[in-house]
Amino acid sequence: MSLLASRFLTPRRLLMASVVVALITITLKTLAWVITDSVGLLSDAMESLVNLASAVFGLVMVTIAARPADEDHPYGHHKAEYFSSGFEGILIIVAALGIIWTATHRLIDPQPIQQVGWGLALSVASSVLNGLLAWVMFGAARQHRSIALEADAKHLVTDVWTSAGVVIGIAMVHFTGWLWLDPVVAMAVAANILKEGVHLMWRSSQGLMDEAVEPDVMATIQATLAGFASQDGEAAIIRFDHLSTRKAGQRRFLDMHMHMPASWSLGRAAAVRASVEQALMSAVPGLRATIQLLPSDVEAHFDDERDLI
Repeated sequence: MSLLASRFLTPRRLLMASVVVALITITLKTLAWVITDSVGLLSDAMESLVNLASAVFGLVMVTIAARPADEDHPYGHHKAEYFSSGFEGILIIVAALGIIWTATHRLIDPQPIQQVGWGLALSVASSVLNGLLAWVMFGAARQHRSIALEADAKHLVTDVWTSAGVVIGIAMVHFTGWLWLDPVVAMAVAANILKEGVHLMWRSSQGLMDEAVEPDVMATIQATLAGFASQDGEAAIIRFDHLSTRKAGQRRFLDMHMHMPASWSLGRAAAVRASVEQALMSAVPGLRATIQLLPSDVEAHFDDERDLI
């Protein structure tokens, strides 16, 4: 994604677009269900309702996450995006259970499907809209490191696969006359979106529990620090230890110790630390590094059980 496109396709604008697309797809899929009386298409329409609710909630959370740090939230509001992802996961699970409930009743009492051609055409049209938006959102999610965008894009892709399964199922019902296929397809769709809902809730919980940065980001940090580490024979002049990372929405945080000779002046030590901080933030966009200076012969210890008393 180009820099110009990245600046225009912000998480907020894309989630606003998601709300509009959700409204359009709800209309199309509801019409498809009304004219066909297919429980499969009903399940598809229910998932679009979840799309709308999650897009609205995601828009609110992204707006909150964009707020600057303040006195009460000195590290910013970036974790608000994880609430969006978790809420979307809950909605997906509720929708899946509702689909299973409805499909079970239709399996017991099968009903014929009407006007299959129009119903499938409306479902396919809505899937094309969702697919195009999801493709754009995935690119923007990687660029902005937004879990809210990623969650919404994954939900849209799930919706596309749901619609594809429903279309195939209804077409089979039409050509074979096997009415039981309609609720069975709906149940298969529900199982798929249930899995996606559980995955989103898991990712959200990991973010709220201060999960470490991604392995590739950690590798970049280590490579950057290696460029500053130096030795005189076997004695280390500059070394780094006690690296601790976490991620919060679009931001990444790093705490660590930098050891250097005690004979260095404070000004020289501070200048080297500033160079390290600048290099880290250039290598990892959105990183906030906190570096504590220590003499080479001083070690700090963490996670002492006595600290919890």
